[in-house]
Amino acid sequence: MAVTIGGGAVSRRRASRRSRRAPMSEINVTPFVDVMLVLLIVFMVTAPLLAVGVPIELPKTKAKQLSSPQEPLTITLDEKGTIYLQETKISLDEIGAKLKAITRGGYDQPVYVRGDRNIDYGTVMRVMGRISAAGFKRVSLVTNVEEG
Repeated sequence: MAVTIGGGAVSRRRASRRSRRAPMSEINVTPFVDVMLVLLIVFMVTAPLLAVGVPIELPKTKAKQLSSPQEPLTITLDEKGTIYLQETKISLDEIGAKLKAITRGGYDQPVYVRGDRNIDYGTVMRVMGRISAAGFKRVSLVTNVEEG
């Protein structure tokens, strides 16, 4: 009497049929990694563009943040006393003329003064005096929000 162990040809056909139709349970990670790397590069390129150009350390305060519908004019003083209008380096004597040329006589436009925390008070006041003398009345100091 002969006995077949393992089911023979019939069981192999059933097993191969099951394996052909079985759903794939693996996740293809390569496209996911590609997308994540592209997003990482996009954020790394755009993040520095969000800040105003000249890096300084602003003083801290508990005042509320101001909101403005239009892009404000920003005058920045770094710790060496260099003056920038937006991102362009200018001298103290040019402030009034450059602001008037940019705004075309629009004296109601806000002007924000960003002074490094290590710069002396007198330099910031001289810059604000030149802005006021040029006819701009909406002059504000920019600070960081104090923690706590």
